[in-house]
Amino acid sequence: MYVLWRVIVKEFLQLRQDKRILPIIFIAPVIQITLFGFAVNTDVGDVPTVLVDRDRTAASRELVRSFTESGYFDLVGSTDSIDDVDPWLVAGRAQLALVIGHGYAEALATGRPADVQVIADGSDSTAATVALGYAAQIANTVGRSAFAASSAAAGGPRPLIELVPRVFYNPDLKSRWFYVPAVLAMVLMIMTMLLTAMGVVREKEIGTMEQIIVTPIRPWQLIVGKLAPFAVVGTIQVFLITAVAVFGFGVPLRGSFLLLLGLTWLFLLNTLGLGLLVSTLVRTQQQAMMTAAFLGMMPMIYLSGLIFPIENMPPAIQTVTYAVPLRYYATIIRGLFLKGSGIGVLWPSALALAGMGVAVLALAAARFRKRLD
Repeated sequence: MYVLWRVIVKEFLQLRQDKRILPIIFIAPVIQITLFGFAVNTDVGDVPTVLVDRDRTAASRELVRSFTESGYFDLVGSTDSIDDVDPWLVAGRAQLALVIGHGYAEALATGRPADVQVIADGSDSTAATVALGYAAQIANTVGRSAFAASSAAAGGPRPLIELVPRVFYNPDLKSRWFYVPAVLAMVLMIMTMLLTAMGVVREKEIGTMEQIIVTPIRPWQLIVGKLAPFAVVGTIQVFLITAVAVFGFGVPLRGSFLLLLGLTWLFLLNTLGLGLLVSTLVRTQQQAMMTAAFLGMMPMIYLSGLIFPIENMPPAIQTVTYAVPLRYYATIIRGLFLKGSGIGVLWPSALALAGMGVAVLALAAARFRKRLD
């Protein structure tokens, strides 16, 4: 028992001397539970909604008011034609369209069913399902109110609002279509970031980094030589995972695969840069793994919108998500897989990835070069 006790004491003393891992062990979990407690929310609220009101009557305005005052829907715009709805959904400016047809008010007044169509963006099947459920509840409530008013005035037949749902991009609301593309993003991030961080740190642990430093090789050559193999690994993973998603799970790839590949390389700039940056902050592979996981990968997964809708997060947390590269790559992969989006729609996300990738890679390279000098 004495030997066991001395081993335990030794481990604690060694842990205390490692000042870089202590914040990861004690501070990172507190930050994560505080951050994720606000961010992790599967409820659907303030769904961006575009309106197509063909009736333009007091009754149609009352229906719109019921939607907006419910707290579930946020009216972000309106259009005169149903043909103009698709650009709103493709660009991500709206997730749902409320279409009120001609004769809506007349149908309610005469006791006939009044048709209202709801068009949902099915690329996020979970949010679309919940939003359609909320829309049906609101339509039923408005229909019952209209029935009570009409029956009080004259005992006529019961007027109803018949909600006609329509889902774009994922008509059957298959959750697999929503989650499988996310696997591509997570695998790329985890593998390239971890492999880069641990690959560089491994050189330090086994003592070969010093041998490399004394060789006639420039720092930029060493950096590129270290990162290039992992970029190749990431590219191969894109081919493999895309093939499994399309041919194995039946997830459609409606956009250009070459565009997917090109934008993936922009994402790899970020993950490889973050991996290299982690390698400059730690000394062991264990530290590299924990730092990359707790300070990099987990926050990016939870705050990217891959699993939990960003719209449900508090405004302060939503602001933080703009600094998460995975947020932009999530928009890219779902836009390409399910919506068939082109560079004309995805260029803001591509530009953000390029800017962040160059900045992170430059910072990591500067720190790495400084350590070599």
